Amino acid sequence: MTGWGSFAVAGLAFLLTHFVPARPAIRARLIATLGRRLWFSLYGLISLAVTAWVIAAASQAPFVELWPQLPWTRWVPNLIMPIAIALAVSGLPSRTVTLGGRRTPRVDVADPGLAALTRHPLLWALALWSGSHLLPNGDLAHVLLFGGFLAMALAGMAAFDRRARTRLSAEEAGAYFASTAIFAPRALVRATSGRWDRGNLARLILALGLWPALLLLHPYVIGLSPLPI
Repeated sequence: MTGWGSFAVAGLAFLLTHFVPARPAIRARLIATLGRRLWFSLYGLISLAVTAWVIAAASQAPFVELWPQLPWTRWVPNLIMPIAIALAVSGLPSRTVTLGGRRTPRVDVADPGLAALTRHPLLWALALWSGSHLLPNGDLAHVLLFGGFLAMALAGMAAFDRRARTRLSAEEAGAYFASTAIFAPRALVRATSGRWDRGNLARLILALGLWPALLLLHPYVIGLSPLPI
């Protein structure tokens, strides 16, 4: 199967693998059967594989131009992606409501750390990645692809916040949402001050190394240079 049919199948597989296992009853049964660590390991691998599939399928779909790709538009992802990578790397070990499916958010309201900047670092990383790639990819398939990822990331923030409010008491919710933010750049210094231990330093080095590595690999993995030349 090729063309729009392949893209549609890949998109459906992406939706099923991301939303069906997230249903509380299904998720609880899978964790009880496989164990939390094995389940999240398998889920992560499946998510990566299906995401790669849908991205590849978009590149194979018929080209229907909605707006032209101009060289300067490539600056947008090149400027935004370092921020997205830093948020993703910093957010992976964070105890925000977007991770782990815990019954309640595990954030110290007296010292929220990264959550003072944003309690959704991974979803913001997804939103910045997808949103920044919309402008230089104006064909229909990629607009559907990146627009869908962007919508999913923004909707996910609201959904996780609603879930947190239902799992916390009124007092806990008030303290939690007062000490954290959807996105508050003014909290950047406060969120990172005093936290330069080995773990934070390692994540910073990883984020700084990932960006040039992704630039170099982009032509080989995606087939196009991301550089604005």
